[in-house]
Amino acid sequence: MTCIEHDGPLVIGGGLAGLSTALSAQGETGPAKVLVVSPAPLLQSASSAWAQGGVAAALSFEDTPGLHLKDTEAAGAGLVDHDAALALTTDGRATVEWLAALGAPFDRDADGGFAVSREAAHSLARVARVGGDGAGRAILSALVTATRAADHIQVWEDGRLRGLVQDGDGRIVGAVIERGGGALVEVLASAVVLATGGAGGLYGRTTTPAALLGEGLALAWGAGAEILAPEFVQFHPTAIDVGLDPMPLATEALRGEGARLIDREGRFLLGAADDADLAPRDIVARAVHRAVAEGRGAFLDARTAIGAHFPAEFPAVFASCLAAGLDPRESPIPVAPAAHYHMGGITADTEGRTTLPGLFAVGECAATGVHGANRLASNSLLEAAAFGRRTGRAVAAEASGNGGARVPATPAPHLPPDALLELRTAMSADCGVIRDAAGLKRLRSLIDRLERAHGAALPLVAARLIGQAALDRHESRGGHYRSDYPDTAKSAVHTRLTRTDSDVAMMAAAVASTTAMLATVIATI
Repeated sequence: MTCIEHDGPLVIGGGLAGLSTALSAQGETGPAKVLVVSPAPLLQSASSAWAQGGVAAALSFEDTPGLHLKDTEAAGAGLVDHDAALALTTDGRATVEWLAALGAPFDRDADGGFAVSREAAHSLARVARVGGDGAGRAILSALVTATRAADHIQVWEDGRLRGLVQDGDGRIVGAVIERGGGALVEVLASAVVLATGGAGGLYGRTTTPAALLGEGLALAWGAGAEILAPEFVQFHPTAIDVGLDPMPLATEALRGEGARLIDREGRFLLGAADDADLAPRDIVARAVHRAVAEGRGAFLDARTAIGAHFPAEFPAVFASCLAAGLDPRESPIPVAPAAHYHMGGITADTEGRTTLPGLFAVGECAATGVHGANRLASNSLLEAAAFGRRTGRAVAAEASGNGGARVPATPAPHLPPDALLELRTAMSADCGVIRDAAGLKRLRSLIDRLERAHGAALPLVAARLIGQAALDRHESRGGHYRSDYPDTAKSAVHTRLTRTDSDVAMMAAAVASTTAMLATVIATI
């Protein structure tokens, strides 16, 4: 294995969070030398490029960061970290202005201000958009251009994270990268930033790139980092159900403009009230799930509210519909819930610091507490950019550790495609929108069997973290719904997972153990 010593931070991930971190890595003496590693050419693998809604921020005259904070906490179902959410919403306007200064072409109103739309669980319009439904790709394109022009940033566009390197004191001092052709490279750095995205690819029905398999989450846990609330997965209620993988997304902004959810008989799924379909995503997702499960079907009807304006106002959704042989101006769009965002992740503060020295996490792979049990729509792009900027400044000041000899890093085994397909099918069936003990135990047994056959591959480790935490939470809250525990507990508690000695032995031997599982520490907040 080749070893490279990089004089600066190493950022794993080329999405909005990773590039915001790299661009903002400015210290007192100037920019830090940053190496960004992406598994594919920039724009091709990042889930942030797929985002349609936009960036939530208090931008209008009648809005304030305090109102944005209130909506964020209400959506998070009792598990939002107040201080982190306050930092996020306070940074909102400055973050949008920073993105605009980099070239993000946000829609503007007649006075030149940011045009904003309303999405579910927001008390008023506050989502800055681009071309109606093209925010993610347009914003990321601006950051890619800025990154390629930045002298302090080097980019590898053929590298996949395979392991983390620690010194004798447990500090993260580098990472093992698999480059094109399968060559392994050990990169030593002053700090390692995980911006590896979420875990939507673990699900058979997802709106995210299939390559997002929770690998950063699994490696961080294996190195000893704390994992926060992994059971909380958000399922977008309106993925376009036309048999594609990943499923195209019908942005929530459609409902914000008046599109309605109906069954095949034309009955409203959530009631006739004008704002009924703008309930928090977990509520809407369960309503859509039940309609599909009961055979009534679920459809998004935009014929009256948007109609002939659809191509101009929502070109990305319109193109997805036409590609599937649908014209949303003339017929309702068939929809179903799909894994969309992971609220849980690697425990991190607002500057990306994890519980391991030298390791930072930002974006969807991190759990800062701002989303709680249920993410408020369009807060994800805001978090990626706002906390990416904070993380960049923090890692620029990070000094390399000197804890002695490095601990050899052994890359995790790959999971064969047929085994991954089996896992994805089981995750959607047994750890999806509606869960119960029988299904979660069935999932655990499947993971046990796959690990005995293929070793502790990272997707299996990540799936076990999510599934076991879901099994251990005996209540329904936010994105986690248990049909056998349908009520919400009076006390809101966080799930915190830490590695035990038995878990280390399990991973080293690549054998699953149902008796030596995860140490779950519940901390009442």
